[in-house]
Amino acid sequence: MKAKTKKTSLKKNGATHVDLINKIESAALVGRGGAGYPVAWKWKAVEEALKSEKEAYIVVNGAEGEPGVKKDAFILEKHPEDFIFGLNLAFEFLGKNKVKKIYLFLNKTYIKSSANKIRKILADKKYSDLEKKVEFFSKPLDAGYIGGEESSMLNIIEGKKGEPRIRPPFPTTSGLFSKPTLINNVETFFDVALVAKDEYRGDRFYTISGAIKKPGVYRFPALMPIENVLKQSANYPNFDFFVQIGGNASGEILNKEQINVPADSAASIMVYDKNKTDEKKLIEYWLKFYFNNSCGQCLTCREGTYRLYEMIKAKTYDQKIFWDIVSALDDSSFCALGSSLPIPLLSYYRNIKGVEKV
Repeated sequence: MKAKTKKTSLKKNGATHVDLINKIESAALVGRGGAGYPVAWKWKAVEEALKSEKEAYIVVNGAEGEPGVKKDAFILEKHPEDFIFGLNLAFEFLGKNKVKKIYLFLNKTYIKSSANKIRKILADKKYSDLEKKVEFFSKPLDAGYIGGEESSMLNIIEGKKGEPRIRPPFPTTSGLFSKPTLINNVETFFDVALVAKDEYRGDRFYTISGAIKKPGVYRFPALMPIENVLKQSANYPNFDFFVQIGGNASGEILNKEQINVPADSAASIMVYDKNKTDEKKLIEYWLKFYFNNSCGQCLTCREGTYRLYEMIKAKTYDQKIFWDIVSALDDSSFCALGSSLPIPLLSYYRNIKGVEKV
């Protein structure tokens, strides 16, 4: 006979604790922070860790430091109720008496624009227990893009330098203050709310920008081809163009013949006018971003981004050394910041220039 679960107190719209995690699994819901890790796996990993630990933390990642990605800001502005509902479901899933604190790690601009709305929602008596545990944490201005990397974010909350940690252990077992920690993106909690209410249809938010008529944040099916996203948002160009997907600094470059694929990762789409884009300025923009956002922990990234940025600013530079450094960043960077630098460079030359550089 199947053993009965002891934990059946979580009820939202008639859903028990077990019902909720089963719904999340059935929906094949993945995190919206970029890595695409299955949500149910992460929640269950923290739950399992709590069998041997007395307390846990929840951290909401709303740092959103990648240029061209504004979906979290949109959700906090337009759908704060669903975001809080999803967060409360996670709080109840792990156990109200087990979760010591919930940190809303947000871009400073987002706190200014959305904190009052969130506080007003939390003031509702149905969220009285949640309100007691929530603390707003403003991402430091000098934390840069790497400040949104999950282990770097934990270091910042602990008062340490914002740099990535060696893993394992993973945050689900040893995260904030060495306790099990559930880290999810703002959009992930929004999606959890829809799943619980049987309203999830596999959609996600897209930030569309660049040489288009109607820039903004749109919601379409997660697997919708880029071409369809542009057409349905009335943003398909009538000129020769190329796109950058997954972030305007680290994202992959595709030509207009390649956009019959989904925009994965952060689901951002930047449109460039091929005839008006200054190649050198574009590459300089990417390299400046990486140089400014390297945390300095890793020698390869710290020195590599500096050298590349200095070289691209010069009138001439040694092409072999330039691409050797790019290759080194791909091979030996400590975290995903350095190893992602080759993505826009190599895909630009491959897909727009027709040249393999490395």
